[in-house]
Amino acid sequence: MKNNKIRNIAIIAHVDHGKTSLVNEMLKQGGVFRDNQTVEDRVMDSNALERERGITIFSKNASLNYKDVKINVVDTPGHADFGGEVERILKMVDGALLVIDAYEGPMPQTRFVLEKALSRNLKIIVVINKIDRKDSRINQVRDEVLELFMELNATEEQFNSPFVYASAKAGTASLNANEESENMIPLFDIILKHISAPVGDEKLPFKMLVSSTEHNEFLGKLAVGKIEQGSLKVNDNLVITNYFNPDKKIAFKAQNLFQFQGLKRAPIDVANVGDIICIAGAKDMTIGDTLSDKDNVSTLPFVKISEPNVEMTFMVNTSPLAGKEGKFCTSRHLKDRLQKEAVKDLSLKVFETDKADSFRVLGRGEMHLSILIENLRREGYEFQVSMPKVLYKEIEGKTYEPIDKLVVDIPSDKAGNVISVLGARKSEMLNMINLGTRTKIEFLIPSRGLFGYKNQFLTDTNGEGIMSSVFHDYQEFKGPIARKSTNSLIAFESGNAVQYGLFYAQEHGRLLISAGEIVYAGMIVGITNKPDDIVVNVCKTKHLTNTRSSSSDEALRLEPIQKPSLEQMLDFLDEDELLEVTPKSLRMRKMILDHTSRGRMKHHTKYNK
Repeated sequence: MKNNKIRNIAIIAHVDHGKTSLVNEMLKQGGVFRDNQTVEDRVMDSNALERERGITIFSKNASLNYKDVKINVVDTPGHADFGGEVERILKMVDGALLVIDAYEGPMPQTRFVLEKALSRNLKIIVVINKIDRKDSRINQVRDEVLELFMELNATEEQFNSPFVYASAKAGTASLNANEESENMIPLFDIILKHISAPVGDEKLPFKMLVSSTEHNEFLGKLAVGKIEQGSLKVNDNLVITNYFNPDKKIAFKAQNLFQFQGLKRAPIDVANVGDIICIAGAKDMTIGDTLSDKDNVSTLPFVKISEPNVEMTFMVNTSPLAGKEGKFCTSRHLKDRLQKEAVKDLSLKVFETDKADSFRVLGRGEMHLSILIENLRREGYEFQVSMPKVLYKEIEGKTYEPIDKLVVDIPSDKAGNVISVLGARKSEMLNMINLGTRTKIEFLIPSRGLFGYKNQFLTDTNGEGIMSSVFHDYQEFKGPIARKSTNSLIAFESGNAVQYGLFYAQEHGRLLISAGEIVYAGMIVGITNKPDDIVVNVCKTKHLTNTRSSSSDEALRLEPIQKPSLEQMLDFLDEDELLEVTPKSLRMRKMILDHTSRGRMKHHTKYNK
């Protein structure tokens, strides 16, 4: 039985291909907003971090109505590190709009999300976006998309998916690249025609798979999912079960029901098969649970989320400045918050270590973990983290490591330098496409080879390069890689940095702090290109004398400093260094703060080698 009054679609794409902008325009033209209402750009990106970084991090639900049909739209992240959000969301929908930039064409994440959608047998509509770009390659991009379908062994029906040519910025869509359009009506029509209505039997007992969760200040946790069968009324008695945990069986009452209307949740009394709804009343519900009628309890299978490939150690802050800026500073606070995040984010794994104040956190990439760090510090947590490391596997006695597929889009005259640098990082070039003044190159490269590379890449391409990567597979260990060519300037003593001490310290490298900042012995205050770390005294003051001269009172000029971002600091960290994270500050430091002890340890390590 089909519910022809509903269509459930996901919007999937590589990062920056205009996915959220397209949803914005669909909602506008779908009558979600009043005619005189002021609507922000990227209205679906409601999280503060999303708006700051210009990327989608969390999947979100909305709906619009067209020709008496309700279209439930799920906006998904485009960055590979948040692929877990995409994988579980696809269980809720019957089709997907695959959005592709008219210039860039299919990128690493495009392949990833399309492969997942095809494996779920979803109906696909390919939307070639940004056709109004001066450098658009509409026909070539269409051919590249069809080649991708073939590479992913698409069925004949999937290969014949319809193409829509759109400009989300202008709010237009057309089924022919050469035809002009004034609105999104052609896109709405093809959604109703091509995407299947949800299938389910209303007469069977209620059953729903929890694909995501939301939180309400008054109602607590809300379960979000598509009703697979049956119907549900307010105050119906349900039971929670889990595919991966057969012992889980929790009874609860559906106290409130909501469905998505526009960007808001609207209360309802009855929900029917095929609709995407929110259910309040279950405290112990998690993503992947099945909600069943109390008289017919059974469990629905849940999609297996791809395994993490990067790990970091989160630990209690032990620096001399610990506890001065954070609200939550203890191991109990940190453990509870990390475990809470692991329940919500299935791509994240948290393990305890042999130390009570230290936890292993596994994620899908550096950005995945850096977003977690940033969220924690904004909530008032204070802690410290180690450098990111890749997760190795032992297969038949051999060590295997994660390999990423990397695509770079660079000025053609910079290609030689980029290929040379990536070659030193154990990359293997797969393909090179000349696009006139620009060149697009594909590589396979060890995931660890990308650590700390982004800044060098921007420098090598004069800021004009675009790079993106996605996990490819595990391959045999490629050998050692020189991770970085810089070392640290380390503070000699604790105190306030003064201009005199900073002036002489900057002779050894680039400073990361300015006069007046509090430092402590063992804290990293700058970066040097010298072969070893250098200890500098930034707290050193000028000795006073009875003699005055014309030169003694000249101002000491300091080079302007540029504070590195959180990701840049994570890239810079070495194995013997930590990043201290507080709501107000980010400070890099050595694990062993005392200079003498650190020197002995270094000598001992060299001697043992």
